[in-house]
Amino acid sequence: MPEIERLLAVMARLRDPERGCPWDREQTFAAIAPHTVEEAYEAVDAIERGDMAGLADELGDLLFQVVFHAQMASEIGAFGFDDVARAISDKMVRRHPHVFGGGAAPGAGRADAWEEAKAAERAARGGNAGALDGVARALPALARAAKLQRRAARVGFDWPDLKPVLAKLREELGELEAELDRADAAPGRVAEELGDLLFACANVARHADVDPETALRGANAKFERRFRRVEALLAARGRAPEDASLDEMERLWEQAKAEERVNYMDKEASI
Repeated sequence: MPEIERLLAVMARLRDPERGCPWDREQTFAAIAPHTVEEAYEAVDAIERGDMAGLADELGDLLFQVVFHAQMASEIGAFGFDDVARAISDKMVRRHPHVFGGGAAPGAGRADAWEEAKAAERAARGGNAGALDGVARALPALARAAKLQRRAARVGFDWPDLKPVLAKLREELGELEAELDRADAAPGRVAEELGDLLFACANVARHADVDPETALRGANAKFERRFRRVEALLAARGRAPEDASLDEMERLWEQAKAEERVNYMDKEASI
């Protein structure tokens, strides 16, 4: 039996009203959706760690999510797994006429051609679609901000270069500082100004051709790595972070940064 057929059979058995698993039987699309998102992020994590064995496992978990949703849909007569596979195959063929239809290769403008094809499909489904239609609300906020900005930019709503984008970033930072300095600063207003600042950061990332989610994940990893080193240095002295002063932890933080620079230089020299 082909493995995909085996997986579909396993899923159908898990959802069987009489012989299935009680937990799997009671799940709904909404209940499973957070797990689907989580599995996608775990696959990304394996990629970033270069863990190929882990990636194979995480992709299996992600595929199971697809099969789970397809099984639930088939039970209500909406669609089945074959419909999902057929739809994506048709879409890939349709969006690659230079591969499957004998058209000219798009070259450097491939991303624009892809987005134009998606826009045409959205318009065909819903008439006069707006430039921002179809940007999933469930995307991480930074990623969605960058995607909204890219959509707006394609219809001309964009600054011509990075300089005014950086000026806007400084403007938003100034507005946040002004709100924080107010004696009657309202939490809602502070949150709004902070949101504007983060949105401007995403715009800087887009103009710099940097994925903001990837950049922030990298910053998170760097903070975690350095803070764990601070904890280790304190532990070597028989102490915990809560026993240390901020000044001491700052010094150890700078030591951790310096160690990383030395390790990086040693690694570069060995290449």
